[in-house]
Amino acid sequence: MDDLLWSVEDGVGTITLNRPEARNAFTFDMIRRWADLLRQAKNDDQVRVVVLTGAGDKAFCSGVDLSSISNANPDLTPLQRKSQLHDEVHQVAHAVADLDKPLIAAINGVAVGAGLDMALMCDMRIMSTEARVSEGYVRVGLTPGDGGAYYLPRLVGTAKALELLLTGDFIDAPEALRIGLVNRLAEPAELQAKAAEFARAIAAHPPVSVRMIKRATYQSANTDLRTALDLISSHFAVVAATEDAAEALAAMKEKREPRYAGR
Repeated sequence: MDDLLWSVEDGVGTITLNRPEARNAFTFDMIRRWADLLRQAKNDDQVRVVVLTGAGDKAFCSGVDLSSISNANPDLTPLQRKSQLHDEVHQVAHAVADLDKPLIAAINGVAVGAGLDMALMCDMRIMSTEARVSEGYVRVGLTPGDGGAYYLPRLVGTAKALELLLTGDFIDAPEALRIGLVNRLAEPAELQAKAAEFARAIAAHPPVSVRMIKRATYQSANTDLRTALDLISSHFAVVAATEDAAEALAAMKEKREPRYAGR
């Protein structure tokens, strides 16, 4: 499917929104394939980290392609409008939530509305110094449709999230970094290489350990201390019994690079 590209190299799977002429706006067909790729990545041992990016240097994603859906149809019932989001667009958010491997957004250009939400639902973000982002929904009389009201406060705090959601203002890359919306910045020409380097550095670590750390981090954010400590003791016990853990310890003692299973 040319509108959505998939490649795997050095343990890193890359999803590229490939509609630069439409600012990488997504269609329902892309959404279905996107969610399928995330589920595929979860079950593929050759994929240890996933990167999401857009084609070109103008836009990461401008949200949903209105020409491909019936959203502008005034005859749609509220239930039909809800179903478009819940049953179609939200497939990606559910697939992301089920993915226990790191997911990195490489924001190569403008990200607006649902396009920004797609970046926010990733675990980490690296952003071009020339990119800008905006929730934007309020400017067209809508509410955040793809999780912005959920993800944004968890990244930047409630007050700052409300400011961005209620003004629809664009923010540039330095501001996005300052408020914690993104992890790193890169020059436009270096963004994809920097994102791949970042992903490979994570992919080089023991895969079970990486997945358990991600799982424990999100579990801990949604539970109390005693439950979190109980969960991590279980995760620790499982990870410590893996061949990769034994290899990591042996490599450290022997002062050499580890050789993990599947590499």
